[in-house]
Amino acid sequence: MAIRKIAQLGEPVLRRIARALAPAELALPNTRALIDDLIETMRDADGAGLAAPQVYESVQLVVVEGRDNPRYPGADRIPLTVLANPRVTPLVGKPGEALDDVDAISLFEGCLSVSGVRGRVRRPRRVRVEALDESGKAVDFVWEGFRAAVIQHETDHLFGTLFVDRADSRTLTFLREYERHVPVAERLVDGGGPPGLEAKGGRA
Repeated sequence: MAIRKIAQLGEPVLRRIARALAPAELALPNTRALIDDLIETMRDADGAGLAAPQVYESVQLVVVEGRDNPRYPGADRIPLTVLANPRVTPLVGKPGEALDDVDAISLFEGCLSVSGVRGRVRRPRRVRVEALDESGKAVDFVWEGFRAAVIQHETDHLFGTLFVDRADSRTLTFLREYERHVPVAERLVDGGGPPGLEAKGGRA
């Protein structure tokens, strides 16, 4: 296992469409090593997720995990999850139409590849996830709320999209100003979740 360098905004690898992995590839030593490195790098950087393109590997592989973290008070815990070739389908709203508040989660997202910046991103709060797990087995599940926001953020990385592409540009802020001027109650607003849910909008 190794802690890898994280690509920053401007690196071409972050704008490429990553290659899908064949199920048999997940058993190969180099893929197993990449999974281990993604997990170690994510944890070292206090991220909620990390995608392979962020460590200069243009393949469709992501890891997500939500543990006790001062930047996510009140947010869902997410068990360590490894996904290859994830496809995320919104289960709320209608294509091409604005989301109703009850169907949306609004989160001041950050990113390990866009250091020191936050911005509000509004996403569907309930999604279906279809993927391969780390053993190559097909998985199909539904995530809501904070989990749904995290998996959408990470899957975006596999298709060359960063959170700044989806953020309301008027909300973009550096971390110091975010901590000073964005009220905690506005950092995570889950329209369909339990009242009082708060989070600090950490880096994914």
